[in-house]
Amino acid sequence: MKKVAWILSIALVLSLPAAAQKDKRAKTILDAMSKQYQALKSYQAAFTYASAGAGANDSFKGDLAVKGPKFRLKLGGQEVYSDGQTMSTYVKESNEVNVQDYEAAANGELNPTQIYTIYKRGFDYRFLKEQKQGGRTLEVIELTPNRQKSPIATVQISVDKADKSVRNWLIINKDGKRTSYTITKFTPNVNVPDTHFVFDKSKYPGVEVVDLR
Repeated sequence: MKKVAWILSIALVLSLPAAAQKDKRAKTILDAMSKQYQALKSYQAAFTYASAGAGANDSFKGDLAVKGPKFRLKLGGQEVYSDGQTMSTYVKESNEVNVQDYEAAANGELNPTQIYTIYKRGFDYRFLKEQKQGGRTLEVIELTPNRQKSPIATVQISVDKADKSVRNWLIINKDGKRTSYTITKFTPNVNVPDTHFVFDKSKYPGVEVVDLR
């Protein structure tokens, strides 16, 4: 079953960097952003997803909830649930859910709970530019994987200069595909129960469960 676009578009094998090149200004910005998000107990975000190039032309609205290692992602007719131990990917069109052990499902892939720390392993980075967006000043950092076999050429993260919140990611693949995620609403420290991150088949009548564990 095809996995959700968010996970596929940022699939990477995370490895310790080799001869890393780190821009001090970029590191200061990234460290401040990362510290802020890691201090949150939980958060919810609404975002827009768009991809173009290399045969892709998609646009969706998505929702994400994160609580520690747990996350729930809804995007493009698919929902991904993870409680940190089990990962369930539900496809609305086929009314089917794939259930996997979280470690097996996440092996070699980057999940939404890691997006604010990805720069710490496997990437070089540099300050790229400042730009205005909706009255905000954004600081754009460019990350470059230091694994030659990575399908990704660069990742650009746009950080609000005032509050260090992430406003946009732009992922550029070596094949020319460009994938962007733009945050449209962000709510920190929301009260979400742990059950929110577990797939409940009773809420999906007739669902076919494919257990891959």
